[in-house]
Amino acid sequence: MYQTIQGFLRSWKHEANATHRMLESLTDESLKQEVTPDHHTLGRIAWHITITIHEMMSRTGLQFEAPDDHAPVPETAREIADTYKKVNEAFIQAIQTLWTDDSLKELSDMYGEKQPNGFFLMVHFHHQIQHRGQMTVLMRQAGLKVPGVYGTAREDWSKVGMEAPAI
Repeated sequence: MYQTIQGFLRSWKHEANATHRMLESLTDESLKQEVTPDHHTLGRIAWHITITIHEMMSRTGLQFEAPDDHAPVPETAREIADTYKKVNEAFIQAIQTLWTDDSLKELSDMYGEKQPNGFFLMVHFHHQIQHRGQMTVLMRQAGLKVPGVYGTAREDWSKVGMEAPAI
């Protein structure tokens, strides 16, 4: 659970930048990639990450500009990446201007569970990481290069003078 706005933002900005890099790596064709016909496509997961910034955090009372929670998945990868960037900037601005560290202690109800806002920031943080992990599998299946997030991506080992690990 986050105790300070600055503590959250230090972590969040790294994760949001990593997510944005992944979204910028998508192509319009890759948005259709799916594991099976009865699961979400890569585009749907990418859009879900984008719109749930507001959908989840508005449940804490935090308000900022974002697409409707039920907005359809855009047809272009560029629109998803650009929208994510705008929503994230609005989210950060709202936290910095509308909340204080004491706001993180206030209880909110998210999906029937009452917890402090600092807890819900952590839940949102992990939610994004979870779906970003799902995206990496679909990106590989779509033939896309996955950007490194917590280290060097397999394709980039040679750029740092190392041999990629054996498969």
